[in-house]
Amino acid sequence: MSARRAWVGDLVRDGDGQRAIVTDVRANGTVWVLRPPTGGGCHWETDDPDSLEILARSGARDSR
Repeated sequence: MSARRAWVGDLVRDGDGQRAIVTDVRANGTVWVLRPPTGGGCHWETDDPDSLEILARSGARDSR
């Protein structure tokens, strides 16, 4: 995992400008699964992690 890449629990903005939470990284780190930050809704995926702008890192990862 690169320190510059979004990871599970991070709040991000995707390439379409949607805010999201990263919920999973699959396929040996090639697919990022996203969900809306509030209110539920559909999940979506991206295979371009560099398109994710990190807005806030996961608190769990910050405490490690």
